[in-house]
Amino acid sequence: MTTVTATELQNNFGKFLKMVQEGQEIVILKNGSEVARLISKKQTVSFLSDSLVGVLSSDIDEKKARAERLARHEYSD
Repeated sequence: MTTVTATELQNNFGKFLKMVQEGQEIVILKNGSEVARLISKKQTVSFLSDSLVGVLSSDIDEKKARAERLARHEYSD
């Protein structure tokens, strides 16, 4: 992972784009704070799914959740 300022990214975009194409991740800073990450399209899906690990409760009853969804969308005659 490489960390760069927004100005450095702007001035050397081609260099950093090539790094991303080669599989590296670029973290972009603005005023010392992380504001963005530049990753390749191939890494996007795994990055997002890895980020969601542990977000959903493991104690979800799928049948109960489905029944609740269906009940909300029932139409009465």
